[in-house]
Amino acid sequence: GSWAAHPGGSVDYEVNITRRDDPITRGLADFGMKSEQYYMLVDPNVEVLATTTFRGAAAKAAPWIEGAVMPVVWKKLYGKGRVFNTTLGHAASDFDVPQAREIVKRGLLWAARVEGAGDDPKPTNPYARKIEN
Repeated sequence: GSWAAHPGGSVDYEVNITRRDDPITRGLADFGMKSEQYYMLVDPNVEVLATTTFRGAAAKAAPWIEGAVMPVVWKKLYGKGRVFNTTLGHAASDFDVPQAREIVKRGLLWAARVEGAGDDPKPTNPYARKIEN
């Protein structure tokens, strides 16, 4: 995807999970964000996992955008590779929202083909070392 605009700057908006069966979003409910709500130019062949609808402050800043539904989380296979993208995470404070943090973690693990990544709604860190007493 390619960024086009984020009217209104940092605004309150809702992220709607559209693919609840996908390993990246499984077990997650819709959630709110206070951040930049991105208007994107997106490849029509991506698999959209979550969206947002422009309303409120963002729509007031750019009336032409009112009601537009934009992808927030998506993935795609590219040759033998995997592509994961999200508009979440521009500001470090975005990761104070547990769902945003989990989506990014699962998406990166999925793209890296970490075995079992996303198979569990609460995956563990595959890189954590066990500390022996």
